[in-house]
Amino acid sequence: MTVRILPLPETDAPVDDRGLGALSTDKGNLPLDQVDVHASITGLAAGIEVVQGFRNPFDVPLEATYIFPLPDRAAVTALRMEAADRIIEGTLKERGQARQDYDQAIAAGQRAAIAEEDRPDVFTMRVGNILPGERVTIRLKLDQPLPHESSSSATFRFPLVVAPRYIPGAPLDGERAGSGVADDTGAVPDASRISPPVLLPGFPNPVRLSVTADIDPAGLPLTQIRSALHVVSEEGDGERTTVRLQPGERLDRDFILRLDFAPHETAALSLVPDATEKISIAPDPDKPSKPEGEGTFSLTVLPSGDARPSPRDVVLVLDRSGSMHGWKMVAARRAAARIVDTFRGEDRFAVLSFDNVIERPRDLGTGLVDGTDRNRFRAVEHLAALDARGGTEMLAPLDEGCRLLAGSPRDRVLVLITDGQVGNEDQLLAHLEPRLRGVRVHTVGIDQAVNAGFLNRLASIGRGRCELVESEDRLDEAMEHIHHRIAAPLATGLTLHSEGLEIIEGTVAPARLGALFPGVPLVIAGRFRGAPSGTLSVRGTASDGTPWEQRATGSVSTAPAATSIWARAHLRDLEDRYTVGGPADLEQRIVKTSLRFGVLCRFTAFVAVDSRVVTEGGTPHQVVQPVESPRGWAGPAAVPAAPAAAPAAAPRIAHAAFAVTEDAAFTDALDLPPVAGPPPQSAAPYGSPPPSPPGSPFGRPAGRGAAPRRARRTSTLTDFQQELTDVLDRLRQTPDDRRAKHLLDEFLPILESIVQRMEAQSLDATPLAALRDDLRRLQPTTDQPTVNDLWTRAIQVLADFTGEFPPRRPFWKRPR
Repeated sequence: MTVRILPLPETDAPVDDRGLGALSTDKGNLPLDQVDVHASITGLAAGIEVVQGFRNPFDVPLEATYIFPLPDRAAVTALRMEAADRIIEGTLKERGQARQDYDQAIAAGQRAAIAEEDRPDVFTMRVGNILPGERVTIRLKLDQPLPHESSSSATFRFPLVVAPRYIPGAPLDGERAGSGVADDTGAVPDASRISPPVLLPGFPNPVRLSVTADIDPAGLPLTQIRSALHVVSEEGDGERTTVRLQPGERLDRDFILRLDFAPHETAALSLVPDATEKISIAPDPDKPSKPEGEGTFSLTVLPSGDARPSPRDVVLVLDRSGSMHGWKMVAARRAAARIVDTFRGEDRFAVLSFDNVIERPRDLGTGLVDGTDRNRFRAVEHLAALDARGGTEMLAPLDEGCRLLAGSPRDRVLVLITDGQVGNEDQLLAHLEPRLRGVRVHTVGIDQAVNAGFLNRLASIGRGRCELVESEDRLDEAMEHIHHRIAAPLATGLTLHSEGLEIIEGTVAPARLGALFPGVPLVIAGRFRGAPSGTLSVRGTASDGTPWEQRATGSVSTAPAATSIWARAHLRDLEDRYTVGGPADLEQRIVKTSLRFGVLCRFTAFVAVDSRVVTEGGTPHQVVQPVESPRGWAGPAAVPAAPAAAPAAAPRIAHAAFAVTEDAAFTDALDLPPVAGPPPQSAAPYGSPPPSPPGSPFGRPAGRGAAPRRARRTSTLTDFQQELTDVLDRLRQTPDDRRAKHLLDEFLPILESIVQRMEAQSLDATPLAALRDDLRRLQPTTDQPTVNDLWTRAIQVLADFTGEFPPRRPFWKRPR
């Protein structure tokens, strides 16, 4: 076995630690001074301990806030706080209760710490009442699976920085949800919880970083270890290997180890009984009681063979926003061109590139085109001319991709190439989930600090796969995997069947099994009841239409991480169901599952409170820990600033309320084709608000009369409800009174179009028609109270028509 160190992309000369912003004191200048990561990798799972060291450099008690990443599939199972001679074990509680306990402890003068999850890979740590000169150490314990990239490779990825994310939407009034630099918006209500401040260029390295990985292949035929982005040292005896990060590195990119294996068995079923068994009382008192235990199973299927090609409809969506600057844009263009080159004559495809607007290859129209040599050439020609610019308005192009694929009888595939650096993940998933039924979604994440949590969630909802690319050197290997995944699957319609093993209903993760692709392992986990024995099989339909099946017999294992890894995957499925809608008791079910298995989720939090009173209480001095600018990002893109004052933010409110210029619901309502509009004059800094779109805030293109019309299609009542749901979402982002009348005027032609189409199909549009008539009577002299009343009525009419239920409280708005 060898350790291979790959060429490091864009490795710059070390920067002098004295530069802009390099102020320091004898005690330091920021509270976080240490991050240690120790991973114990056994087989295809890792147990991880993360140590965060906080020191108070001030002469008053301190509350430190640190917004930091963790692997999106990792299960956080424990928290410990160490200060002076005290060791306090954290307790997992419902999130609102944990916040209340933390706030009460801080007010009473006690040390306390709380860890909360805001995204699957973004967390917030608050440590309060750190005394002057005192050091507090927080220890987190995690269990993480090693995702398969192929049947012969697995990856240990540990993120080290939360990259700046594009925040769409209009700022919200009221108290901010967190202490970050971005305003909370209607699209991202917790933007202030996922936007840490960024260190100035040239700031001295504030954090001592240590990463160590002890690797035990546990019988697997490990042949090579590759470090993708860091220089590491290696020591070991061949059976066990220790990999260490060289000292002096900054927390500015992911730490990635790839483990290569020789070919091994094609299916394996591991059964892990719980440590303690529950005793059930038999209904017949004359019969002895017998143990009815539970446990966790994990089934891995490693498929082989080739699939028979079939005609496909493929929509390729490429992110060309400002955060894709540099090598990422080059890699994204190459990846997209390689995918286009795989299309056959019988395939149909479309290529959409986006920032604030959507653009298409010239001469290819607005629909799907055949995969001919000419059309592929036009697509590659378009891709070659792309550069990075603008903001990441991702909803419109994904929605347009779903529209292009809707109703096709072919194999339908949507491929998204992006760094994923957006904050409105929940909004995107909630909007897209009903539109993705029958569409496979594959995501390609390109970045050294990629938003893996979002890209994995989107691929899971779309029953596809996520491929992460951290450098151009990695691209060729990744593209080989991507080619297999967007090609015809080996088997579809997968279902799980058991013999002699009782699976507990509703516990299988992932809940959507999707399809099986050549060389792409499928891992299924869940809970069982009874004896740890039996077999599981996965069945489906092969690409040639014949039945397909793969079976595995269970073997008992004592893998300690199996249950927590399953629990995290199951909780992620439940949280995604909550995001897109679910039963009324889903929140309680998530909390109950989280507390039962001791795994952190977005509805719970770990809190540690020291019983000792160390200060007089009150409000300690508060510091939000700045983070590094991600490696390879452009300077302005990596350092977004908070709005300086309310007047400066006013234009953003006016523009962002309806800034999506390519929203399919609005262009459909106008019966117009999407229009890209003129590109920005210069690339806007990443994270900045989008420029004012052409035409109206509702996305209506300027010069409507000149736009060619699209063929009309018959819409159902559900279609109209969905169109107005999207309108309602934007109307609710109420601007100031001066803009209300103008936006109602802009809404009128959309409403007129919908009423006309509904009446043409003999659908009841009476309430909408009445609202239309009232909007027509608006005059320039109409007084403001009347305008406000009409605004309120418009929202109520749309809410009644769409059958909307009162919105749930989001994850981040739990009571404090």
